[in-house]
Amino acid sequence: MKVKVIIAYIILCFSSISCSQAQKTEFSRKALEEKIITVDGNPIAFQDVLNQYKGKTIVIEIWASWCGDCIKAMPKIKELQNTNPEVTYLFFSLDKTIDKWKAGIEKHQINGDHYFIKNGMNGSFGKALDLDWIPRYIIIDKTGKIIVYRAIETDFELINTTLKSLK
Repeated sequence: MKVKVIIAYIILCFSSISCSQAQKTEFSRKALEEKIITVDGNPIAFQDVLNQYKGKTIVIEIWASWCGDCIKAMPKIKELQNTNPEVTYLFFSLDKTIDKWKAGIEKHQINGDHYFIKNGMNGSFGKALDLDWIPRYIIIDKTGKIIVYRAIETDFELINTTLKSLK
């Protein structure tokens, strides 16, 4: 009897973990309405950012200049950009200040369009995107559908394969 209880518990744990990491195909209304900051310091709704790139494949990277894993992954994202120049790359920073964010862009020579997320991972935008780790990558196809909702720095094979399939 104890074995059955343990097995049931294990199944419950796995199913709850897999549900929390479920693949989403669209952003929640809450996420789309959230305001982020442009490099010019202007607030803009996430939906308006996405609308600027309608009809394009998009890779979103959520990162921070203080994040060791983010910095370690920079060469891989630059390699992605070189092998997939037709893709739009958007970088959303979780830095603590706008000055540190801008210094990080310059220091690491990150090419793409940049946005700042106020209140970091635990703010309303971070919660709306289910942020639990950075760097975090999201891939959106030309129709606006989310193809990969949660990839991290160890998932570059998945990211590469996905981008090739979207060409």
